[in-house]
Amino acid sequence: MSKVMWKGGTFEYPIPAAMVSCGDMNKSNIITVAWTGIINTDPAMVYISVRPNRYSYNIIKESKEFVINLTTESLAYKTDWCGVKSGANVDKFKEMHLTKEKANLVKCPLIKESPVSLECKVKQVIDLGSHTMFMAEVLCIDADEKYIDEKGAFDISKCKLIAYANGGYYALGKKVGKFGYSVRKKKK
Repeated sequence: MSKVMWKGGTFEYPIPAAMVSCGDMNKSNIITVAWTGIINTDPAMVYISVRPNRYSYNIIKESKEFVINLTTESLAYKTDWCGVKSGANVDKFKEMHLTKEKANLVKCPLIKESPVSLECKVKQVIDLGSHTMFMAEVLCIDADEKYIDEKGAFDISKCKLIAYANGGYYALGKKVGKFGYSVRKKKK
């Protein structure tokens, strides 16, 4: 078996499919992004990359905050819809029957239906070409208590999160390992 070479492109999949809320409780929007990820641990930092022509771009650039709301199998349709419709023309919360929930540390609303919401404060804006990267500190994480187990740990396997890959949304499957399991000593 041999590999076929293609020109450079965006083929690092799967990646999260997230609904990013911005604005405030009165005037808000949701933008679906797949260009997002972790960039630092201490302080906890993430990024989102947004095209400058998107409606949410100026909202985020001016307010310097946003909320990353992870998406699930049951939110897949709404996630896609919020990515193809413009907030300049429609109220995405209203049209998709999503519930605004007051955040703890930012003015942007959380999406109540999301199992996990990351409240973020922009620390740096980098224009990259087709997209602008908003690097942000995660101020706090809002987790739905129904996914917290008896030990106080978040059980992500119960959320039925989705990922985005090469134009499609995919349900995340079963856990196949745990960090460090390849080097742990086996019990005899």
